[in-house]
Amino acid sequence: MKKFILYLLVFTAVSLRSQSQTLTLPDSIYSGKQGKFHVQGIVVDKANAWVYFSFTDRLIKTDFSGNLIGSVTGFVGHLGDLAFGDDGKIYGSLEYKNDAIGKGITRQLGGKTASEDGFYIAIFDGSRIVRANMDAEKEDVLNTVYIREAVKDYAATVKDGDRVRAHRFACSGIDGVAFGPAIGRSNPTKKFLYVAYGIYGDTTRSDNDHQVILKYDVSDWKQYAQKLSQNKLHHSGPKKPLENYFLKTGNTRYGIQNLAYDPYTGNLFAAVYKGSKSHFPNYDLFVIDGKRKPIKSYIRSENKKFKVETLSLLEAGSKDPVSGIRGWSFKWGATGMCPLGDGLFYISHSSKDKDGQQQSTIHLYKWIGSDHQAFALLK
Repeated sequence: MKKFILYLLVFTAVSLRSQSQTLTLPDSIYSGKQGKFHVQGIVVDKANAWVYFSFTDRLIKTDFSGNLIGSVTGFVGHLGDLAFGDDGKIYGSLEYKNDAIGKGITRQLGGKTASEDGFYIAIFDGSRIVRANMDAEKEDVLNTVYIREAVKDYAATVKDGDRVRAHRFACSGIDGVAFGPAIGRSNPTKKFLYVAYGIYGDTTRSDNDHQVILKYDVSDWKQYAQKLSQNKLHHSGPKKPLENYFLKTGNTRYGIQNLAYDPYTGNLFAAVYKGSKSHFPNYDLFVIDGKRKPIKSYIRSENKKFKVETLSLLEAGSKDPVSGIRGWSFKWGATGMCPLGDGLFYISHSSKDKDGQQQSTIHLYKWIGSDHQAFALLK
């Protein structure tokens, strides 16, 4: 009886502490002004009460009061979405490319990179980020792994109807990243890295209406990881992903900007800049059903039908009567969203002040998931 009472007291204390931690999450956390480029992604380390923000050319680390702990700077590419791995490292998409966006970033920064295109996962050791303006190349804070599959699709030319197009699947690089279990598995334990393509928002082509998501097992990535060298891009990375998944959402502007796995619902959340093809509903937010197994299906590319693995959208949200696509109109999320458990999310509200300085305030939201409302803002 005494053991039972002791167990009950310990269980109650743990439960109360867990509730207390949830209740003491700040309603909002401000990044501070961070220069010319807008926020691309966020990740929250609840155990240490740290927040990481990606601002395109830098990664910053703050505490829950918004005080700067440290930053990694010197990127002349595009640092995008962020995800927190089971190894305690922060994973982010990193692009070097010579399209209009890539050249624009390099020009504004006054930097110089190799003339080739390269896409990487940047792996940061957050515990080593201890002061402002740590150099991305010179200091021991990150390694990079080459994403060969995306580079191949970006470099390819394909036929679409009677026209030759650059970039297979309209791949513009990579952006959204997330760790989650194998999709469609019950009681999964092992986590995989999901990497989403950017997709050009070209309304004149017919082969860019699916999101493309690559799946990787990162448990053996130490063999590939190398220091960042922006003048001489390395090619060290896996030969191919474990899986290439396709998700029909209709075309979006630059694909999945933020991808996040929510263990509370078991689903993957995909925030986008909405597309402009008139025959699609053009939602801002899609949710991938994590419980439904991938389905063998066909897509058209290069004027051919290809057999692929397709993912399913959650049977919730608004449903377009013509395409059957489901999603939500939700203004925020494309510049950062991070699930916290118990249906809670931090979601970035990005803004620019009158001097052109970019900033973000992350706000606490509760997932609603009704047909007409995705999230409710908590205050």
